[in-house]
Amino acid sequence: MAPERGRILLHTCCGPCATACVERLAPDYEVILFFSNSNIAPQAEYLKRLEHAGRLAKILNIGIREDAYDHRSWLDHVRGLEDEPERGKRCERCFAFSLARTAATADELQIPVFTTSLSVSRYKSSSAIFSLGRAYQGFEAIDFKKKNGYARSIKLSRQYGIYRQSYCGCEFSMRH
Repeated sequence: MAPERGRILLHTCCGPCATACVERLAPDYEVILFFSNSNIAPQAEYLKRLEHAGRLAKILNIGIREDAYDHRSWLDHVRGLEDEPERGKRCERCFAFSLARTAATADELQIPVFTTSLSVSRYKSSSAIFSLGRAYQGFEAIDFKKKNGYARSIKLSRQYGIYRQSYCGCEFSMRH
Protein backbone atom coordinates (compact mmCIF):
# COMPACT_ATOMS: atom_id res chain seq x y z
CA MET A 1 0.00 0.00 0.00
CA ALA A 2 1.38 3.41 -0.99
CA PRO A 3 1.93 5.95 1.78
CA GLU A 4 -0.71 8.63 2.12
CA ARG A 5 0.26 11.93 0.55
CA GLY A 6 -0.02 15.08 2.62
CA ARG A 7 -2.24 17.94 1.54
CA ILE A 8 -0.91 21.22 0.21
CA LEU A 9 -2.83 24.41 -0.45
CA LEU A 10 -1.68 26.04 -3.68
CA HIS A 11 -2.43 29.74 -3.91
CA THR A 12 -3.51 29.96 -7.52
CA CYS A 13 -3.12 33.26 -9.33
CA CYS A 14 -4.67 31.78 -12.49
CA GLY A 15 -5.31 28.48 -14.25
CA PRO A 16 -2.33 28.65 -16.63
CA CYS A 17 0.20 29.24 -13.84
CA ALA A 18 -1.34 26.48 -11.72
CA THR A 19 -0.98 23.83 -14.47
CA ALA A 20 2.76 23.22 -14.15
CA CYS A 21 2.67 23.74 -10.39
CA VAL A 22 0.07 21.03 -9.87
CA GLU A 23 1.97 18.72 -12.18
CA ARG A 24 5.10 19.17 -10.08
CA LEU A 25 3.32 18.87 -6.71
CA ALA A 26 0.95 15.98 -7.50
CA PRO A 27 3.42 13.11 -7.01
CA ASP A 28 4.04 14.20 -3.41
CA TYR A 29 0.85 15.99 -2.35
CA GLU A 30 -2.88 16.05 -2.58
CA VAL A 31 -3.17 19.53 -4.12
CA ILE A 32 -6.03 21.88 -3.29
CA LEU A 33 -6.20 25.06 -5.35
CA PHE A 34 -6.92 28.29 -3.50
CA PHE A 35 -8.15 30.98 -5.86
CA SER A 36 -7.44 34.16 -3.92
CA ASN A 37 -7.21 37.12 -6.27
CA SER A 38 -8.85 40.26 -4.95
CA ASN A 39 -6.28 42.17 -7.00
CA ILE A 40 -7.92 41.26 -10.30
CA ALA A 41 -9.93 43.95 -12.06
CA PRO A 42 -12.41 44.28 -13.53
CA GLN A 43 -14.58 41.71 -11.79
CA ALA A 44 -15.52 40.17 -15.16
CA GLU A 45 -11.83 39.30 -15.61
CA TYR A 46 -11.77 37.82 -12.11
CA LEU A 47 -14.76 35.63 -12.94
CA LYS A 48 -13.20 34.45 -16.21
CA ARG A 49 -9.98 33.47 -14.45
CA LEU A 50 -11.95 31.73 -11.69
CA GLU A 51 -13.93 29.80 -14.30
CA HIS A 52 -10.74 28.53 -15.93
CA ALA A 53 -9.09 27.67 -12.61
CA GLY A 54 -12.22 25.64 -11.88
CA ARG A 55 -11.94 24.03 -15.29
CA LEU A 56 -8.36 23.02 -14.50
CA ALA A 57 -9.42 21.57 -11.14
CA LYS A 58 -12.07 19.49 -12.90
CA ILE A 59 -9.64 18.28 -15.59
CA LEU A 60 -7.09 17.26 -12.96
CA ASN A 61 -9.69 16.00 -10.49
CA ILE A 62 -8.44 18.17 -7.63
CA GLY A 63 -10.17 20.41 -5.14
CA ILE A 64 -10.55 24.16 -5.47
CA ARG A 65 -11.60 26.74 -2.93
CA GLU A 66 -12.48 30.32 -3.78
CA ASP A 67 -11.55 33.15 -1.45
CA ALA A 68 -13.97 36.07 -1.09
CA TYR A 69 -13.41 38.66 -3.79
CA ASP A 70 -12.70 41.93 -1.98
CA HIS A 71 -11.10 44.34 -4.42
CA ARG A 72 -11.75 47.31 -2.13
CA SER A 73 -9.64 45.77 0.66
CA TRP A 74 -6.90 44.99 -1.83
CA LEU A 75 -6.94 48.60 -3.10
CA ASP A 76 -6.66 49.81 0.50
CA HIS A 77 -3.73 47.43 1.02
CA VAL A 78 -1.76 48.84 -1.93
CA ARG A 79 -2.83 52.47 -1.45
CA GLY A 80 -0.03 54.90 -2.22
CA LEU A 81 1.71 52.46 -4.56
CA GLU A 82 -0.59 52.83 -7.55
CA ASP A 83 2.10 54.50 -9.68
CA GLU A 84 4.82 51.98 -8.85
CA PRO A 85 6.24 50.15 -11.87
CA GLU A 86 5.46 46.50 -12.48
CA ARG A 87 7.66 44.26 -10.29
CA GLY A 88 7.96 47.07 -7.75
CA LYS A 89 6.71 47.68 -4.21
CA ARG A 90 3.03 47.44 -5.19
CA CYS A 91 3.58 43.90 -6.46
CA GLU A 92 5.32 42.93 -3.24
CA ARG A 93 2.43 44.35 -1.22
CA CYS A 94 0.04 42.38 -3.46
CA PHE A 95 2.00 39.17 -2.87
CA ALA A 96 1.85 39.80 0.88
CA PHE A 97 -1.93 40.26 0.71
CA SER A 98 -2.42 36.94 -1.08
CA LEU A 99 0.06 35.01 1.04
CA ALA A 100 -1.56 36.19 4.28
CA ARG A 101 -4.98 35.06 3.06
CA THR A 102 -3.56 31.74 1.91
CA ALA A 103 -1.82 31.14 5.24
CA ALA A 104 -5.05 31.90 7.11
CA THR A 105 -7.04 29.54 4.88
CA ALA A 106 -4.46 26.76 5.21
CA ASP A 107 -4.74 27.12 8.98
CA GLU A 108 -8.56 27.16 8.84
CA LEU A 109 -8.60 24.01 6.68
CA GLN A 110 -5.89 22.38 8.81
CA ILE A 111 -3.62 21.98 5.80
CA PRO A 112 -0.07 22.06 7.15
CA VAL A 113 1.70 23.21 3.98
CA PHE A 114 1.02 25.92 1.41
CA THR A 115 2.77 27.54 -1.52
CA THR A 116 1.95 29.80 -4.45
CA SER A 117 1.83 29.55 -8.22
CA LEU A 118 3.15 33.11 -8.44
CA SER A 119 6.71 31.78 -8.61
CA VAL A 120 6.13 30.11 -11.99
CA SER A 121 5.84 33.44 -13.80
CA ARG A 122 8.91 34.87 -15.43
CA TYR A 123 7.45 38.29 -14.54
CA LYS A 124 7.51 37.70 -10.77
CA SER A 125 10.47 37.76 -8.39
CA SER A 126 10.62 34.40 -6.65
CA SER A 127 13.04 35.75 -4.05
CA ALA A 128 10.58 38.53 -3.13
CA ILE A 129 7.73 36.02 -2.89
CA PHE A 130 9.81 33.65 -0.74
CA SER A 131 11.00 36.43 1.54
CA LEU A 132 7.38 37.37 2.25
CA GLY A 133 6.20 33.77 2.52
CA ARG A 134 8.77 32.85 5.15
CA ALA A 135 6.79 34.92 7.65
CA TYR A 136 4.16 32.15 7.70
CA GLN A 137 4.39 28.74 9.27
CA GLY A 138 3.94 26.02 6.68
CA PHE A 139 5.05 28.07 3.68
CA GLU A 140 7.02 26.07 1.13
CA ALA A 141 9.32 28.17 -1.06
CA ILE A 142 9.08 26.30 -4.36
CA ASP A 143 10.49 28.00 -7.43
CA PHE A 144 8.18 26.65 -10.11
CA LYS A 145 10.15 28.60 -12.77
CA LYS A 146 12.87 25.98 -12.48
CA LYS A 147 12.82 22.97 -14.80
CA ASN A 148 11.18 25.12 -17.53
CA GLY A 149 8.08 25.64 -15.39
CA TYR A 150 6.92 28.75 -17.23
CA ALA A 151 7.21 27.13 -20.68
CA ARG A 152 5.51 24.01 -19.33
CA SER A 153 2.61 26.12 -17.97
CA ILE A 154 2.07 27.62 -21.43
CA LYS A 155 2.10 24.20 -23.08
CA LEU A 156 -0.29 22.68 -20.53
CA SER A 157 -2.70 25.64 -20.60
CA ARG A 158 -2.93 25.29 -24.38
CA GLN A 159 -3.39 21.53 -24.09
CA TYR A 160 -6.21 21.96 -21.57
CA GLY A 161 -7.81 24.95 -23.31
CA ILE A 162 -7.26 27.21 -20.29
CA TYR A 163 -7.66 30.96 -20.82
CA ARG A 164 -4.36 32.86 -20.71
CA GLN A 165 -4.66 36.51 -19.75
CA SER A 166 -2.63 39.37 -21.20
CA TYR A 167 -1.88 41.22 -17.91
CA CYS A 168 -1.09 40.34 -14.33
CA GLY A 169 -4.49 41.23 -12.97
CA CYS A 170 -4.83 44.62 -11.33
CA GLU A 171 -5.89 47.75 -13.10
CA PHE A 172 -2.41 49.17 -12.59
CA SER A 173 -0.70 46.28 -14.40
CA MET A 174 -3.17 46.66 -17.26
CA ARG A 175 -1.55 50.01 -18.06
CA HIS A 176 1.77 48.34 -18.78
